[in-house]
Amino acid sequence: MKSQRLEAALGHRFGRPELLRQALTHRSFGSPNNERLEFLGDSVLNCVVAAALYSSFADLKEGELSRLRASLVRQETLANIALGLNLGALLHLGEGELKSGGTGRPSILADALEAIFGAIHIDAGFDAARAVIERLYGPAMARIDPDDAGKDPKTALQEVLQGRHLPLPRYDLLATYGEAHAQEFEVECVIPDLDIRCTGRGGSRRIAEQQAAQRAMVEIKP
Repeated sequence: MKSQRLEAALGHRFGRPELLRQALTHRSFGSPNNERLEFLGDSVLNCVVAAALYSSFADLKEGELSRLRASLVRQETLANIALGLNLGALLHLGEGELKSGGTGRPSILADALEAIFGAIHIDAGFDAARAVIERLYGPAMARIDPDDAGKDPKTALQEVLQGRHLPLPRYDLLATYGEAHAQEFEVECVIPDLDIRCTGRGGSRRIAEQQAAQRAMVEIKP
């Protein structure tokens, strides 16, 4: 039933359901897992996003288009879309990953979503995968401001707050998960004057801070 809700949210019903299961299977759970599908899905995603940006922003140069594409296909963006799909509840993870909070880990969520794109490509072809990606990325594409091309979330947030003559945000380390060789960091972005507190997680403190800043940007009222 959960997989049917996911298919409805994706707008794609799998002719080969085993592909979806594989896309949701982390290597810690066993084999077959989603690593090869993630490799394929990453390429499909980059192609679809590049084509969409090329069509939508005819005046942008190659470097600006590349920076916009990077912002759309990065781990934080993928993980946020995956969270919106409640993907974590559907993942097949090994016991260790489950205990360490793998269902909410941005890297695992991002890889699983890319694997789903790869699975759809195998299941029904490139056009089907493109339709799903364009549907999921519609809101993010609509929010693109070409003037902000290449600005990371922390820089963009800082500029917004400075424009309102507000103090800069504070980034607090809340927790560190996992072994030393594969740690995940949880950071909170705090903006007291706006009563905003947003968390982010990532494989480095910097990535976690960027994700927290990105979520804080969404919370700021126009």
